Amino acid sequence: MTPYDADPFALDDNRVQRTVDDALDGMDDGELFLESAQTESLMFDDGRLKAANFNADQGFGLRAVTGETTGFAHANEISEQAIARAAETVRAVKTGQGGHLALPPTRPNRRLYPAVNPIIGRDFADKVALLQAVDAYARGRDPRVVQVSASLVGSWRHVEIRRAGHERVQDVRPLVRFNIQLVLEKDGRRETGSVGFGGRRDYADMFDDAVWQAKVDEALRIAGVNLDSVDAPAGEMPVVLGPGWPGVLLHEAVGHGLEGDFNRKKTSAFSGLMGQRVAAPGVTVVDDGTMEGRRGSLTIDDEGTPSRRNVLIEDGILTGYMQDRMNARLMGVEATGNGRRESYAHMPMPRMTNTFMLAGDKDPAEIVASVDDGLFAVNFGGGQVDITSGKFVFTCTEAYRIRGGKVAEPVKGATLIGNGPDVLTRVSMIGNDLRLDEGVGTCGKAGQSVPAGVGQPTLKVDSLTVGGTA
Repeated sequence: MTPYDADPFALDDNRVQRTVDDALDGMDDGELFLESAQTESLMFDDGRLKAANFNADQGFGLRAVTGETTGFAHANEISEQAIARAAETVRAVKTGQGGHLALPPTRPNRRLYPAVNPIIGRDFADKVALLQAVDAYARGRDPRVVQVSASLVGSWRHVEIRRAGHERVQDVRPLVRFNIQLVLEKDGRRETGSVGFGGRRDYADMFDDAVWQAKVDEALRIAGVNLDSVDAPAGEMPVVLGPGWPGVLLHEAVGHGLEGDFNRKKTSAFSGLMGQRVAAPGVTVVDDGTMEGRRGSLTIDDEGTPSRRNVLIEDGILTGYMQDRMNARLMGVEATGNGRRESYAHMPMPRMTNTFMLAGDKDPAEIVASVDDGLFAVNFGGGQVDITSGKFVFTCTEAYRIRGGKVAEPVKGATLIGNGPDVLTRVSMIGNDLRLDEGVGTCGKAGQSVPAGVGQPTLKVDSLTVGGTA
């Protein structure tokens, strides 16, 4: 366990602070972002340990902002000399007009996850033994299993953000993830089932036999369902989206369009629509970075702003965008705690944390019963989205035909094709079963990847294009 107040950077505070103050003099904003990180991953495949990796990295990024212009320098050497050289670089954006340095963020008042290092909490041999047990359990549960892949991934990040005027905040961020993917074979046909879970904590629950065995059983169930699937239908039809991970469609097709930079530049399908109806009545979309232990949560964002619960769409009306400090300042609004970066080598930008739709009042069984002929999409794989237009294509990894108001045969090869803002207007029934994902999401934007969470209740979309194989 690593103490929260431990300082891995070993810098002379006064000298570094003078360098930061000088670099940001006459700027509108900026910060020194320090990071020390460790990451490990273990992959067990084909009955043996296929890969084991460990990486330790540290560095800093120094940013100065004036207007819409940013000076940024980073290095993987944390020293007073390296920071001083970076300061010379970022000062190049100074306009000479004497910018007024923005006020720093308020201090956070609580921590959302334990300040632990999951990597050092368990012996390497124990982690390998866990993956061996997962492999043996899966093969023992079903003779149709022909391949098992199991993985553990853990990381620890200690970040520190320094601003002009002796403003300094720290955060220690653990993150773990377990994944199981297996293949079943029947009569020459092979199908896959996969499940994962994780969050901002240590590995403890992943070593709980009841927990990981339940995940393996679920992966076996999904693969078995897919073995019995038939070709998916194609065409326009009602679609019921299941709770939890299907919220990734909301994340991609709608969430990115509600990030501040796209709206400031007017490249989002939601640009200029603040206060207007953009979704059906009852649709409320929230981005909440304050949920304890969740994969997308942050005590502070990567600019030092405490995370918040931000209502983006309320009862169908657009009420807010997600903001980092620069875009918030340029748009004349408050930063919302959504300034995120992949590492010290990247600049922050507006990003989602945990984004989900709130529950409605319908029983999920009532929603399915309302569909005479349609599709029930329970789980999704990959997808593609155009932020400017909102158009998307998503692949279903578990889906069923709905016939006469009942869930019927499983189908394979189903894709959902549509437009994010348009889909929100076609939501006619919202379930009372809000569920968040299991803690496996990673969000990509502009070449940067960050952990994120998604979720939603069961939803009925009155009409959506289904691409299928039938």
